[in-house]
Amino acid sequence: MRINRNTSASALVGMWTILLSTFVLSFLYVGREILIPLALAAMITFLLSPLVARIERWIGRIAAVLLVVMMLFGIIGGSGWLLTRQLIDLAAKLPDYQSNIETKLRAIRLPTGGALGRFTHSVDELQKQLPTGAEPPPGSTEIAPETKRAPRAGPTPMPVRVVESPSRLPQFAQSLVSGVVGPLGTAGLVLLLVVFMLFKREDLRGRLIRLIGQGRIGATTRALDDAGKRVARYLSMQFLVNVSFGSCIALGLYFIGVPNAMLWGAFAALMRFIPYVGAWIAAAIPLLLAFAVSTSWVAPILVLAMFVSLELVNANFLEPWLYGASTGVSSLALIIAAIFWTWLWGPVGLLLSTPLTVCVAVMGRHVPRLQFLSVLLSEDEALAPHEEIYYRLLRLGLDDGTHLAETFVKANSLTALYDAVLIPAITLGETDALRQQLDAEQRAAFQQHVHDMVEDLGSIPATEPPPAEKSAEAPEPVAAPTCSVLTLPARAYRDELAGTMLTQLLQQQGFPAENARAALSTDELIELTKKNEWEAICISVVAPSTHTHARFICTRVRAARPHAKIVVGLWGGTENQETTERLRASGADEVVISLAQAVAQLANFCVVIDDEMIPAPIPANEEERLTTLRTLAFLNTMPEEKFDRMTDKVARIFDVPIALITIIDRDQQLIKAGAGLPEDIAKRRTIPRAESICGHIIASDQALTVEDIARDRRFANNAMLRDRGLRFYAGVPLRVNEHAIGSLCILDIKPRRLSDREQRLLEIMADDVVEEIKRRADGTPVAAAAA
Repeated sequence: MRINRNTSASALVGMWTILLSTFVLSFLYVGREILIPLALAAMITFLLSPLVARIERWIGRIAAVLLVVMMLFGIIGGSGWLLTRQLIDLAAKLPDYQSNIETKLRAIRLPTGGALGRFTHSVDELQKQLPTGAEPPPGSTEIAPETKRAPRAGPTPMPVRVVESPSRLPQFAQSLVSGVVGPLGTAGLVLLLVVFMLFKREDLRGRLIRLIGQGRIGATTRALDDAGKRVARYLSMQFLVNVSFGSCIALGLYFIGVPNAMLWGAFAALMRFIPYVGAWIAAAIPLLLAFAVSTSWVAPILVLAMFVSLELVNANFLEPWLYGASTGVSSLALIIAAIFWTWLWGPVGLLLSTPLTVCVAVMGRHVPRLQFLSVLLSEDEALAPHEEIYYRLLRLGLDDGTHLAETFVKANSLTALYDAVLIPAITLGETDALRQQLDAEQRAAFQQHVHDMVEDLGSIPATEPPPAEKSAEAPEPVAAPTCSVLTLPARAYRDELAGTMLTQLLQQQGFPAENARAALSTDELIELTKKNEWEAICISVVAPSTHTHARFICTRVRAARPHAKIVVGLWGGTENQETTERLRASGADEVVISLAQAVAQLANFCVVIDDEMIPAPIPANEEERLTTLRTLAFLNTMPEEKFDRMTDKVARIFDVPIALITIIDRDQQLIKAGAGLPEDIAKRRTIPRAESICGHIIASDQALTVEDIARDRRFANNAMLRDRGLRFYAGVPLRVNEHAIGSLCILDIKPRRLSDREQRLLEIMADDVVEEIKRRADGTPVAAAAA
């Protein structure tokens, strides 16, 4: 039953739309005699209103309107007088150009050879053979000239004289008067309407707001302001462009030698108000005059080249720069509108097509029911970025969608792409799936495309957009320290996709972060939060998942991890105080609606550690260890090629900037070999033992890994490490005779984790270093070492 009701309602809406459109078109056509003067008057009022508004500040409205109208009459009258004088002068000179015209016409001959020449010759021969007398009347028998007999004598026929009917003269006078008085009457009516519109423009504005707005005064006011500004700006800029165009034409024609150059410059400026065809109509007469006046073909060619070049410059450079964007209407829509209004109102419709189309587009932008007009006419993108990428991924594939995403990232940022494009696109796809407009296969393919795109974008080095183009919510680079973050999906794979984006952004900022899979059950997710002692947990929610799903997960996580920070990300949502309070009651510390906010909030959770550095304790076997070290004759910092090659190899294998072989003496840490050492340390090659991380390896006689130095209370305030931006350390002891004499260690400027395989590999390479130390010791006398 509901389906029938919806079908009937849709049919009624369609019928109403058709009837309304038919009524509007009929009204515009039938009422054109009234509507055309109103439209012309409104256009001129838009053009003159800024000037009247400025002048009336000093002399009042009445005087300002009268002054502007008098100036308008003066300009029209002066232009008419000037053009009349120019036309009279041209008429006087026309007989002088007859010889030039005849010469050029004789020079234009059709080719004598070929099919066209033979056809022309045949036509000429046939014309010569045809009789020159009048064609016999119908039904008569034509007799060849040579067989005609002499006419018989008879009475001479009386000549027939056609006398014009007396009634034709008043009819001719009436048509002449109507042809002249009609346009003059329309012009007078337009000028009268302009005067009254300028006087009563606020009153007319108020009545329009009340008539059209229907209570929505704010929206209607914005629409009228927008339309007025766009039309006035367009007309003003068009006036300046056309006057400049006419001036250039007049100057060019003067130097070319075309008579009455000022007349044709003014004619060109006037005709160019007619879109698309006006400039070429204006070019026709100067081109013919150049053809008539000049004794060669140079002048006509120069005139044609001047019009073509000026029109190309105006159409491709000046007009887009001065008022191309002010109309807010696409170029294709302007062309179609010009055809429509010309068909409806004739030449005047072509003149008014752009202002009328601008007003219609503005109405579509501000009136919800007329939004389809804005979609059809506006120069704005037809699809929003998230709709465009959704369409491309769904229909065109990954490559086309990735190209669009990379273009967006270059102009904005990766965070803006995720927040403003990909997450809304995921929501759009899920909504279509719920409406059964997207089958399971299409949905899975779309989600896979998004996943692959995120992975590809994550492999590209992050670049900062230009300052002027940075998104307002783009996160600032996070300084140390950071915190470890686990992202949990609230319900479905869509939540996992958003969590992948957040994890990627956090890792780029130096956060240890991990994203849980949506395939895990709730109990498995809770168990995952208990591992690794995550400092912050972010629950990812993408519509149609709701805050209800997030509250359930949040309650379980808070019970399992009472001291962890919990952030709920309602990606693409809006600020809602009630929802935020409910989530906080379920255990959430913060509620955010964008990835940028999430990164900033997680950075705020990272508390700066103020504890002093804790020196490594002295091991109980310190004396035995030092004795073993001295027997090796290894207590020197002289570089040796074998050990340098080893540290270089370690640095390459683990992809770290620094790798060291260190020796821990009683009070100093000696650097035996190092790759990537800072310049000051490379010179002195010693560090106080109290500031050494390797000293902790000696104290515990075990491997040591510090995933983030800035988050470790033992080393966060180590000046040597902090000042150089070192964030990661991993080292294993170098044992000789069961005593740790030093370490093989690696350091990085960003936090990272060392896998079990990498840990074993580092230990194996440490064994190689120890073997080299023993081999060196076996070949070096102890006495020499003591010396």
